[in-house]
Amino acid sequence: MSSSRERNAPWKAGKKGGPRPFNRKPDNVSDDWLWGWHAVSAALANTAREHPMRLLATAERAKEIEQRFGRQKILETLDPQAIGNNLPAGAVHQGVALRIPHLQAWGLDAFEPRPGAVLLMLDQVTDPQNVGAILRSAAAFGASGVILQDRHAPKLAGALAKAAAGAVDMIPSARVINLSRALEELAELGWRAVGLAGGADKTLEQALDGTPTVLVLGSEGEGLRRLVAEHCDDLARIDMPGGFESLNVSAAAAVALYEAARTRG
Repeated sequence: MSSSRERNAPWKAGKKGGPRPFNRKPDNVSDDWLWGWHAVSAALANTAREHPMRLLATAERAKEIEQRFGRQKILETLDPQAIGNNLPAGAVHQGVALRIPHLQAWGLDAFEPRPGAVLLMLDQVTDPQNVGAILRSAAAFGASGVILQDRHAPKLAGALAKAAAGAVDMIPSARVINLSRALEELAELGWRAVGLAGGADKTLEQALDGTPTVLVLGSEGEGLRRLVAEHCDDLARIDMPGGFESLNVSAAAAVALYEAARTRG
């Protein structure tokens, strides 16, 4: 008797007659693919992007793309299953996928430290869904950009870009090797750093003062690393009167960005 996993697997006939599983691409294919309508349309609209290598769409999505962006020479019209076969298993592509070079990362000196400006810095936040949700919140609350660690952060593509719903192309991002050194450089440029820490004495409302601020968030398990925390000008906690001890890092980022926006307002 076959297992439920075997019964539910997608199959197609092989050349010699017997069934064989679809050849799905490995998960690292997501490194240079975007999928989902919001992610793909934002990338096509972004003039800072290099030329795409492949654009796959269903017939219906192909019409939408042509209406919005004009005729695309590289567009391939495929059925949903054929599009999915180019992507990691389970990718919800909504009838469109785009293979495109990565966005150029910003230098730290490109972020202008104007009054009320806010940057987000993520200390070893590695989950693509969380980073994507954080980018989405950053776009919603008008953040100036997001700073990621080069080796301990996911690529801004694939599942992350889908979760970000187009924000990958709306929010500038920088990638740095060492977060502590980056905080030193940002301080010289006129930025003040506030690290989020559950045990801090100050609330975030008390720590924010309307000056150009880098909000530094750590991973859910470890929080801010010691050296990164030591390079912050202040540590602050999100006030939670309900008594619950912690928030998901993407939820914490949304609350912190809202508080910062309120301070600006």
